[in-house]
Amino acid sequence: MQKTILVVAVGVLSGTSQLSSAFDIDAGDVQASIYGYAQLNAVYDINEDIGTSTQAGSFGSLTDGDNDVEGHFDADALQSRLGVSVTHKNGVKAVVEGDFRTSNLRLRHAYGSYNNWIIGKTWSNYNSWTGWTPTLDFDSLAGSPGVQDRTEQVRYTRGAFSVSAEKDYFPNIDNYSSSTKTSVPTFTARYESSISDSVNVVVAGLVRRLSFDDGMTDESALGYGTFAGASVKLGEFSIQGAFNYSDGANAYLYRSGNDFGGIDAYVFNGSLETVTGYGGTLGVSTSIGSGSLNIAYGMATMDLDDYDNDVGVAVGTHETNTNMFINYQWKPMDNVMMGVELARFETDFYGAGSADASRVMYSARYSF
Repeated sequence: MQKTILVVAVGVLSGTSQLSSAFDIDAGDVQASIYGYAQLNAVYDINEDIGTSTQAGSFGSLTDGDNDVEGHFDADALQSRLGVSVTHKNGVKAVVEGDFRTSNLRLRHAYGSYNNWIIGKTWSNYNSWTGWTPTLDFDSLAGSPGVQDRTEQVRYTRGAFSVSAEKDYFPNIDNYSSSTKTSVPTFTARYESSISDSVNVVVAGLVRRLSFDDGMTDESALGYGTFAGASVKLGEFSIQGAFNYSDGANAYLYRSGNDFGGIDAYVFNGSLETVTGYGGTLGVSTSIGSGSLNIAYGMATMDLDDYDNDVGVAVGTHETNTNMFINYQWKPMDNVMMGVELARFETDFYGAGSADASRVMYSARYSF
């Protein structure tokens, strides 16, 4: 057994094997797999430099001005990933997976599953790939279906329906971040199914409790969100899209606010007032040659009028984020993906103008 693990580990570190089966381990009652990929992302920012780790575009780096320094090249391999999946003969499965987005190994998944249950950290139940269009940009489209992130949870699935109790996802109460508290989990429900061979649909909802307590005032408010998505295959093309609505749950409105999760609520006259938002995506994909062409648009916006009227600090806040992508991804050989992508990012600041930038990305991935 030790010799087998050593051989597998050497293969992972050297990256010499082209076969996924070379990383499978048979230990009798336990079957294990080591998987992942090594990926390079290289970007040329035509306008200002808006790249972050993994070279994804950041709405928070957009600035409203005529003196932007143009022409920036950068590259990194921080999206590279490594995971271990172990299944016992009794059906219990455990997964631990990480990547290097923070320069150090970052935990992405750590969960166990058995029959209908998942317990641990993995994709939020308030999330879906139905309605999502592939992009090379790791952070992808504003307004994508659900929160598009992983969180600690207990989930139960029966057929197409799943429910969960999850760790609340980055509650954002203006000027009360140090007094924000989480008193109950966020509760989610999702239905995802295929209507036919060419149509997939998803609908989901969540309820959360926003609370703050600064020692003198203790206030709470309910926040909720919902999204729906669909993917439809029409001959050689597929069309996919999603729509999201939130009230006091803009952390779950993907890529709202400065970049991820706009303001959920604010305090006015001693009470907690929630902020609403909505967003959506629309994309089309088709096969061309040995790869696929994808074109997509995404948007997330918040209603900041009441926030500004009540407390007067909304000016300059990111009100609407939009981005657009066109990419071609192909596989020159087994286990290898390459792609090129043109992207456009735009932000409207509440009462304070707008900003935009364009960029070109190249990606190369070797999977094992």
